Amino acid sequence: MNYKTNSRMKIYYRTNVADLRTSTSAKASLRRTNAATAAKLVLGLTLLALLLLPPRASASSFFFSTGSPDGLIGTLSRPASAGLVETETADDFILSQCVLINQATFTGLLPLGAPLTSINRVEVEVYHVFPVDSDTSRTPVVPTRTNSPSDVEIDDATRDTLDGSLTANATLVNPTFSVLNSVVNGINGPNPFTGGEGPVTGTEVTITVTFDPPILLPTDHYFFRPEVGLSSGNFLWLSAPKPVNPPIFVGDLQSWIRNDNLAPDWLRIGTDITHQGPFNASFSLSGEMDPVAIIDQLVPCSGPLSGGTWKNHGQYVSSVAHAAQSLANEGCISQQEIGQIVSEAARSDCGKQAKNHQNNHKNHKNHKQHKNHKQHKRHSDEMGG
Repeated sequence: MNYKTNSRMKIYYRTNVADLRTSTSAKASLRRTNAATAAKLVLGLTLLALLLLPPRASASSFFFSTGSPDGLIGTLSRPASAGLVETETADDFILSQCVLINQATFTGLLPLGAPLTSINRVEVEVYHVFPVDSDTSRTPVVPTRTNSPSDVEIDDATRDTLDGSLTANATLVNPTFSVLNSVVNGINGPNPFTGGEGPVTGTEVTITVTFDPPILLPTDHYFFRPEVGLSSGNFLWLSAPKPVNPPIFVGDLQSWIRNDNLAPDWLRIGTDITHQGPFNASFSLSGEMDPVAIIDQLVPCSGPLSGGTWKNHGQYVSSVAHAAQSLANEGCISQQEIGQIVSEAARSDCGKQAKNHQNNHKNHKNHKQHKNHKQHKRHSDEMGG
C-alpha cells in the first residue's frame, strides 16, 4: 500500500471587520453572518486536513480455511525418525496482502484408538511456488513441477515443537473416521501412478498450532506443510472438498506429496498418484493484516517477545522502528507509514513503566542507604563516637 506524500499548502483568508458606524442590530446580524462564514471555513479546513492525511488501514483479521475433511483420501505427513523417511504433504493458499500468521489448524488421522499423547512432534513449513527457491537447471524425475511447491522451504517461516517456536494442541473430533483411499509409501518417480494404497480407518483429530514468533508473509502464493511425529504409527493428513465453481480462491492448486527418496521433486497426489483428484487438504490459517496490529504482535507493549520487560521507552521505540522497517522491506508498508508508526510508538507509554520502576528501585535503594547512614550516625553519637 503506497501513499503519495502531499506537498505543503498555504491557505490565506481575510477577516471582515464591521464598520463602527453600522447600527447595533445590523452589527449583530453581521456578526452572525461572519460567525457562520467562519464556521464554514473551519469545517472546510478540517475536511481538507483530513483529505490531506494519508489513509490508514482499518484493523482487520485474516482467516483462511479449506473446510472440514471429505473422507476421500488421507496422505502421510511425518518427520524422519528411526527407520522412517521424512514424507511431506503440502497444499496451497494465496495472500493478497501482508499477513502475520499466528495460528493454524489441520485435521488428520491417528492410528485407530491411538491416544492424543502419542503425538510427540509437530513441525510446520511454508514453501513458495516453483520455480522460486528451486534449482531450475536440474532435470526433474516427475511428470511436472509446474504449480508444485519449491525445492526448499522458507527458512524464516519454519516452526517446530522441538525448538519451542511452535506449540500444538490436539482435539479429538471422531474416534472412528474412514477415508476411501490413502498414500503412504507409494511415492515414486518417474512413473508415479499406483492408484493409492486403499481405505484407512483411524481416529480423527484436529491439531491447533500457535507460532512463537508469528510468521510474517508478504503478498504471494504459498504452500502450507505440516508434519506430525507419533510414538507409533503414521499421521495421515485428510483431504477437504475442492470446489470448482467457484473455487476456494482464484488460482487454487492441488495438494502435493514427496518423501526423502523423491526430494527435491514433488508429485500431485490426485493427478499423478491416484488419478482420482485433484485434492485439497483440510487446514486453516489465522492472523493479522493491519500493519499496526502486526507491529503490536511483533513488538508488544508489555515487553519483548523473548520475554521480560522493556529496559526503557527508547528500547521499545527502537524495536518498533526496526519491525516497521522490516515490514517496509517486505513491501508491506510505505516509508511514510514507518514514520507514522514510530511516531505513535514514541507517544505511547510503553517501556516507561519499566524505567520508572528502575528509578523507584534506585530511589528506594538510596533512601535505604541514607536511612542506614543516619541510624549509624545516631548510634555512634549515643556511644560517644
